[in-house]
Amino acid sequence: MYINFQALGCRLNEAELETWANQFMQHGHQVTTDTAEADVVVFNSCAVTAQADRKSRQQIGRLQRKNPAAALVVTGCHASLNTDTVKNYLGVDLVVDNQQKDDLVEQTLGLLTAQAGNSSTVEPVFGESPNALLLRGRHRGFIKIQDGCRYRCTYCIVTIARGAERSRSEAEILSEINLLYRQGVREVALTGVHVGGYGSDIGSSLYRLLNEILQHSDMPRIRLASVEPWDLPDNFFELFSEPRLMPHMHLPIQSGSDSVLRRMARRCKTAEFARLVDKAREAIPLFNVTTDLITGFPGESEQEWRQTMNFVARTGFGHVHIFPFSARAGTKAARLPEQLDGSIKKARSREMHALAAELKQRELTRHQGTRAEVLWEQQVNSEQGQWIGYTPHYHKITTMNHGIDAASITEVSIDGVSADGSMLVNKVNRPQIAVADIGRFGARS
Repeated sequence: MYINFQALGCRLNEAELETWANQFMQHGHQVTTDTAEADVVVFNSCAVTAQADRKSRQQIGRLQRKNPAAALVVTGCHASLNTDTVKNYLGVDLVVDNQQKDDLVEQTLGLLTAQAGNSSTVEPVFGESPNALLLRGRHRGFIKIQDGCRYRCTYCIVTIARGAERSRSEAEILSEINLLYRQGVREVALTGVHVGGYGSDIGSSLYRLLNEILQHSDMPRIRLASVEPWDLPDNFFELFSEPRLMPHMHLPIQSGSDSVLRRMARRCKTAEFARLVDKAREAIPLFNVTTDLITGFPGESEQEWRQTMNFVARTGFGHVHIFPFSARAGTKAARLPEQLDGSIKKARSREMHALAAELKQRELTRHQGTRAEVLWEQQVNSEQGQWIGYTPHYHKITTMNHGIDAASITEVSIDGVSADGSMLVNKVNRPQIAVADIGRFGARS
């Protein structure tokens, strides 16, 4: 039986797909990237914004039309917040709530058995299967370390959709990372809804988990997905003296105005955030900090917006994800007074995009003339040998080289920035230095 996986939204959704893909393979089924040939399509939906909700509805319709014969399994935040509605969508065979995701594979196989009227004739495959991540054409593994969030930022629907915090055990996470390493994966990113809250329910912490991973795995590259800035202890950046921990963090600030942050119920002030960024950059040269920003939050005055623009300019983020405020039913922010007109949100978004592009080009230029170990992920032009990869600082880089293999790590020179300012460029046409396995002994580039 062939299983196809689709996701919208966050890295956590991707991490869950990887887990399910491997579980299906352990039952003797195969992963396919072609929706049309699949016997089962699993869609992990999103609802972080009203637009994401709409895209999830549209994607369910597209999947059903593309392969009406396949069993369609829908899960994720859109499905959890609208369970009864999604059950009635054309072609949906099974809806799995976020709280039941651990049982998605068993529920799906049970559904298929019931539909067929007998037990599956596919024999289970025991032992280590080929890695489902690589079969899906991805080369960086997303590791789900926890789910849920204890906080209630006024704009966020995800904490409602995902529920209470639940951390995976250190042993389970280590086992998954070591399995991926044996299967050929060379970079993982730790993800969750509230990554910095890891361990609060099991007597551990993110700091302790990272220490355990660094000590008890040989994964060459370890990243952190989005981490709330208030969760990090004073000594956190000492961990980055280990070069396998990549020198980049996504720290969402959401606004550069303290008064707006209070209305958002965020637990970090701009001065505290600035000190955190300073610590990171003092500890690790060229440390890359990226962030999220919401434009046009209810009541955001022109003065507050200027505060945000000035804060972003002073901080100098390597990349900014920009979201015009989306009023989500069920959140406190949707009921706040002084909801701003869409034209104001869009205008501020355009202004922030222009600033973010300028800051990104400045950030990339700082790396020109250095060298970096690059994980190559995608060949975009086979005739010219053009590849796209990522540096340890999570900057995209392109090169023309026919000698590259997918998922390989090579050390290259950084010779410039692309004309559109979006990525680094390796121009030098000479053999690149292969990094067979950085392991515990690599040096920070």
